[in-house]
Formats: sequence, structure tokens, C-alpha cells
Amino acid sequence: MAQNFIAKAIKRPGAFRAKARAAGMSTGAYAKSVLAPGSGASTRTKRQANLAQTLRGFHRGKGR
Repeated sequence: MAQNFIAKAIKRPGAFRAKARAAGMSTGAYAKSVLAPGSGASTRTKRQANLAQTLRGFHRGKGR
């Protein structure tokens, strides 16, 4: 049950990555630029950027 919360949190899989690729950036760099003050990004994009940064923290290294 606790493992499926991530899948439910992602409403549009791949949408943020597509936006980042269209801007010619990585997802991490695009997330930083969107969350910067005065970026003018939409609320949805800001939420996607926030979720992308959160999910980056869940990355597991080798051997786990």
C-alpha cells in the first residue's frame, strides 16, 4: 500500500520531462529554473517541478 503513493502522485507521466527537453535542459536544471522567483511558470509546471525535485531524493544507489 505504501509503495503505490508515488504512482498516484504522478498525474501526467513524462510531461515535465517533455517540457524540459523542449527547453533544451535536463529535468533538474529545468526544475530549478521554473522554481526561481519571477520565472512566470504556470502553477501546474511549478507543482511538477517540486515533485521532480522530491523524486530525485528517492534515487537509490547500487546494492540497495
